[in-house]
Amino acid sequence: MSRNRDQVQPYANRGLAMVVILALFVLLSSCDSSVRPFRGSSAASVESPQEIQQSVGKEAKEQVTLTYWAELNGNAASIKSKFSEVPFFQEWQRRTGVQLNFIQPPANQGKEAISVLLASGELPDLIEYEWINYPGGPEKAMNDGYILRLNDILDQYAPNLKKYLQAHPEIDLQVRTANGSYYAFPFIQGEPRLRTYQGPIIRKDWLDDLGLEIPETIEEWHDVLKAFKERKGAEAPLTFLGVPNPLFGIEGGGFVGAFGIKKNFYQEQGKVKFGAIEPEYKAFLALFRDWYQEGLIDPNLAAVDSETQDTSMILGRSGASIWNAGAGIGTWLPVMRARDPKVELAPTPYPVLKKGDRPKFGQLAPVAGVSGSVAISTSNQHVEESARMLDYGYSPEGHMLFNFGIEGVSYEMKDGYPAYTDLILNNPNQWAPSQALAMYTRASYFGPFVQDVRYMEQYYALPEQQEAARLWSDTDAALHILPVLPKTEEESTEFSVIMQDVNRLADEMSLKIIYGMEPLDAFEGYVEQIHAMGIDRAIQIQQQSLDRYNAALSAR
Repeated sequence: MSRNRDQVQPYANRGLAMVVILALFVLLSSCDSSVRPFRGSSAASVESPQEIQQSVGKEAKEQVTLTYWAELNGNAASIKSKFSEVPFFQEWQRRTGVQLNFIQPPANQGKEAISVLLASGELPDLIEYEWINYPGGPEKAMNDGYILRLNDILDQYAPNLKKYLQAHPEIDLQVRTANGSYYAFPFIQGEPRLRTYQGPIIRKDWLDDLGLEIPETIEEWHDVLKAFKERKGAEAPLTFLGVPNPLFGIEGGGFVGAFGIKKNFYQEQGKVKFGAIEPEYKAFLALFRDWYQEGLIDPNLAAVDSETQDTSMILGRSGASIWNAGAGIGTWLPVMRARDPKVELAPTPYPVLKKGDRPKFGQLAPVAGVSGSVAISTSNQHVEESARMLDYGYSPEGHMLFNFGIEGVSYEMKDGYPAYTDLILNNPNQWAPSQALAMYTRASYFGPFVQDVRYMEQYYALPEQQEAARLWSDTDAALHILPVLPKTEEESTEFSVIMQDVNRLADEMSLKIIYGMEPLDAFEGYVEQIHAMGIDRAIQIQQQSLDRYNAALSAR
């Protein structure tokens, strides 16, 4: 659930229908401060690529055109339908002297579209994708002839990224394969505060009306959700994402973490475990089975997408959810208050079993190497220009563009601090800050750059968002999550085959037990099936990868 996220300012009150429509358009989606502004950089007039005079590190002798495959961020897509219409991408091209022709797959169909793209043999020059999830891993993507190994390319043409990785060895290890191959220009969240942006959110005004406190334990959550259903008429007191896979919304550790496990892989003092086969997972399923029968969780839990989740919270169908400080609190609260000024949302701690216990798990995004990685394809005839363009995002100047946009337009320097202008925080077109940011920066989602924590300091303008960032970070998740673990091609291929079957069965049986289609005692038989599918070998591969990572880190 590594996607950012966000919004803070209210929309104008145009009536219920328009308010909800505007909210649903916001798809859910942190250096050197001395930047030389470019003439003509403004929201109204951004020079076309043909007008560009300056390239990165040298004078552009002729216009280079590259094809770039990527999904358009939902917040940007709610304003402009094409990359070429987004001011950030216009400015990126203008500054680097490279023209980009974008190939844009349908929204939320990137995984399917990338498979078709690769199978076609018609490769674009640049491909932005979660390469760590390529079947067989990025090493196999290189060996299959789709993308280039970047080691020599980084040495020659990417001095800014190279310098950053040399200064951060723990990150360097997470953006290479086990064989030491660099495969893409990564999105990096080096500041810990940037990596936690998600957790439980509740209707605080409902709690106040009912005389209830913010719940901390599973028992308190049960009482609150029951009161929401019986006394507030909530049809789905607790809602969370069920797509792209069932129980997706709790994979960061919500509710299941109270039992001391995660649904997926995690570590206990250096030992890798897979939560969905642990005895505690049965206890979690028993809890959700009971809550489902009582009508305390969304009856359509396997089909809840971001738009459904938005609607349920905004219209009061639900009183609690697990979502982001920006795309949740920052998006919902202004819209809800436009309808009813008394509405209050509040973050809650990650639930525990015993009052006073510290949450063991909570959402914590990987530091690097997953979303927003841009690879250079084997069809690319302009490797140097491509590498230099992508390296721009890691330069001091590019860092400011990617995080803050255009000086004098989307931000101004105030006492050495890049402060967003009203174009972002109080947009005259009534765009939400999440939308405005996505138009002028890539700060609130991902891409080939290092995110700046100063973005978040301004983006989380509501006190509820600031409290959420503090509260949701107060867990022991950092002790238990796994870093991005580079694997060999052989390991990745074997691991992918095993986990495809394991995850399918885990999701299927979890739902059947929660829905009451299978008895709770079916859990033991399900665990036997998971073992037969090779989960022990998958755990072994993860353990080998973790041991190798720790050894390499210690040797540096």
